[in-house]
Amino acid sequence: MSPVLADVLQVTALIGALALVHRPLGDYMAAVYSSKKHLRVEKWIYRSVGANPDAEMRWPAYLRGILIFSAVSVLFLYALQRVQDKLPLSLGFKPISPDQAFNTAASFVSNTNWQSYSGEVAMSHVTQTAGLAVQNFVSAAVGMAVAIALVRGFARSRTGDLGNFWADLVRGTIRILVPIAVIAAIILVACGAIQNFGDIHHITTLTGDKQALSPGAVASQEAIKDLGTNGGGYFNANSAHPFENPNGLSNLLEIFLLLVIPFSMPRVFGKMVASLKQGYAIVAAMGIIWFTAVLAVTWLEYAHPGTASHLAGGAMEGKEQRFGEGASSLFSVSTTMTSTGSVNSFHDSFSGLSGGVLLLGMMLGELAPGGVGSGLYGMLIMAIIAVFIAGLMVGRTPEYLGKKIGTREIKLAACYILITPALVLIGTAVAIALPDGKEAMTNIGAHGFSEVLYAYTSGSNNNGSAFAGFGANTPFFNTTIGLCMLLGRFLPMVFVLALAGSLAEQKPVPETAGTLRTEKPLFTGLLVGTIMIITGLTFFPALALGPLAEGLSS
Repeated sequence: MSPVLADVLQVTALIGALALVHRPLGDYMAAVYSSKKHLRVEKWIYRSVGANPDAEMRWPAYLRGILIFSAVSVLFLYALQRVQDKLPLSLGFKPISPDQAFNTAASFVSNTNWQSYSGEVAMSHVTQTAGLAVQNFVSAAVGMAVAIALVRGFARSRTGDLGNFWADLVRGTIRILVPIAVIAAIILVACGAIQNFGDIHHITTLTGDKQALSPGAVASQEAIKDLGTNGGGYFNANSAHPFENPNGLSNLLEIFLLLVIPFSMPRVFGKMVASLKQGYAIVAAMGIIWFTAVLAVTWLEYAHPGTASHLAGGAMEGKEQRFGEGASSLFSVSTTMTSTGSVNSFHDSFSGLSGGVLLLGMMLGELAPGGVGSGLYGMLIMAIIAVFIAGLMVGRTPEYLGKKIGTREIKLAACYILITPALVLIGTAVAIALPDGKEAMTNIGAHGFSEVLYAYTSGSNNNGSAFAGFGANTPFFNTTIGLCMLLGRFLPMVFVLALAGSLAEQKPVPETAGTLRTEKPLFTGLLVGTIMIITGLTFFPALALGPLAEGLSS
């Protein structure tokens, strides 16, 4: 079988699997968040934290719950890293330095999973499982809760109530993430991923060198890191490591896990607003952008210029021979467009233009399909912008799902779309201007600039992947990227929840002949165009200095 045919079959199988689960998973998640019943284990959790799951919250109270929970999570994870040498199953590892512990705590709590460390030589079993893996669950559940709160804002009227954060957090974790992650972990173990709490194994290689092999509860963490669009790997090589990603089947499963919840969230939206066609319009826009990026990166990597690349049948530097060009390109696009950051190849070795597409996927706001929860609420913000633009074109007050998009709503949406570009561009500019940034660059010229731009784009958009040639483990980068991760995660949530509260308070307006039909293909095209234009106007100068300059000069 030719590599191209294998790639086509792989993408076809992936799309078929996603389409197959879209309806049942979306309907199930909608039922979870709409249920009035509480499981016994959920009731125990509510009692332990002193929460009343039946008490409705307005958006300030909902936001306070998120910020308090996340702040406690950061402090707990920071402390756990600082004292890991005194805990059981430490594997003899030292405490993590203060700046790196802060960076890691901010990273995992913000669902970024940016890693400036090598897990197999730094993190103990307890830190990995009780700290990092737990945050993989709850940080994903926080993103889903915010998305559901915004959906309730569209679905409800004449009330500022958005549900209960603690109930949404617990249900998302217990009823959605845990069951799917358990099944996925079992399949990964069957594929060959490891799962144990053993000691480090010291072996002698065939050449006589000494090597240490680290064990760990890898399969369980691998499952939720992908399902929750987290991305932090147990090993430094992430999903390129055979202990995390043993073969082609596990590789396809991991890509499926990256995409399954984000692509199912529009179904939840359609179900909860009582208009499935609205969900289809959103998922169609997500699918168009994602599939176009897959085609672009795959073609660019196969057509990479240079004698060595042509003789090898493609640019194979930094890629696993087990997966080849197609599976590596598919994985890279899926991970950068879902806020995951998990990698099965090194993005630093992709061609200049391919790297630009991966950067663009993050700069879009990771909307196609985006992270669990964050992809949906980001896409809905863009839908509001698209409706507003359409209203300006025809001279009508814009409406979306019966809610007027007035001055307050558009200001909140505008603030949302300006936050991460500001963090990315300011962070990159400061790093390039200071000696710390220049010293961390292992490459000069356009590619070196791309490394720094990628780092702040990844951190601010809560992705977590990196151009591997960038030395980010310094106090300067651990601190600045850590701050970008926290601000890029929680500041947008402020505006999303404020917008949700504003929409929930409105009285729905009746649909008329002049109302924009937002469930039609025309609106899907308008939405895709709006996303691309806003991103292009914002980031084109930075992309021109980095990946575009590198790609056009090669």
